[in-house]
Amino acid sequence: MPRWLTLQRSIVPAGDRKKFMERLGARRTYYEAAGCRFWVFEESGLPGAVIEFVEAADRETLLSALTSAPDHVVDAARIYQEMETG
Repeated sequence: MPRWLTLQRSIVPAGDRKKFMERLGARRTYYEAAGCRFWVFEESGLPGAVIEFVEAADRETLLSALTSAPDHVVDAARIYQEMETG
């Protein structure tokens, strides 16, 4: 059964990092409660270049979580489905 994923890239200025990290904690809590997994990665050579991933086992769960999220603007039309590779 394929998984579903969305992503969002952000550039976080150093002065905004503390507030951004607090929001990330709240997003993680929200998405986990909504039945999704949430990851955040930062580019190793460029502090503040961040990419967030939200993943769910099915499209409906992911779409519902995205549309109800209190503090996350993601284009819900840009949802990726895991591909079978062989």
